[in-house]
Amino acid sequence: MSTCLTGKTALVVGAAGGIGAAIAQRFAREGAKVVATSSSGRGSSDGEQAEWLACNLSDPDSVTRLGESLSRRSLDIVVNNAGVGIARARLHEIELDEWDRLMAVNLRGAFLLMKACIPLLLANGGGSFINIAPIAAHRATARAGAYCASKGGVLQLTKAAALEYIGDGIRVNAICPGTVRTPLLDRHPPEFVAELSARIPAGRLAEPDEIASLAVFLASDQSAYITGQDYIIDGGRSAG
Repeated sequence: MSTCLTGKTALVVGAAGGIGAAIAQRFAREGAKVVATSSSGRGSSDGEQAEWLACNLSDPDSVTRLGESLSRRSLDIVVNNAGVGIARARLHEIELDEWDRLMAVNLRGAFLLMKACIPLLLANGGGSFINIAPIAAHRATARAGAYCASKGGVLQLTKAAALEYIGDGIRVNAICPGTVRTPLLDRHPPEFVAELSARIPAGRLAEPDEIASLAVFLASDQSAYITGQDYIIDGGRSAG
């Protein structure tokens, strides 16, 4: 077993299931001390190696409390996996409160998390900040304009932060997954999942642990010269 994160403390926001849970579990197996968050402050039974805290990225006070609870620790790694979507609709059909709710979590929440956690990374002499910004950050989809805009904003926030903090030893990168097989996706009919798989040159969906493998690399010292980058992991779908 590799232990490339031994001695590091990692915060994984949005770790209750799917990609976030896989990242938290892999970080723990790689030797990190993991602090994981969900809206309830509870995780799955297989996340016992993590300490759980509650955090709602749409609530500035909640994010501030998270930062305060971490202030006495040496924080090395932050992964922002939190995000929400809305029902598919054309732009003129989206209600303003739906737009605002989406932006509050996906984009403003990413900013609030950086605002709370970057001072902790600065105090520790640097670290790695990773945003999960799905492929919608790169590739627009009809009837998902609000979601695409929110994730595109996260991508540009990632790049700007990378430039701002490169002199402080803080690396900021993004992982942009395509369609990933998660418990949420598995609730859909098998024929729907098969249709999604057929669109991917690799012929299958990504597994959460494959996203976690990339997160381990970007969190570790093996990627010490990498910052401001966005890594698409989509089985080749965006290649052509």
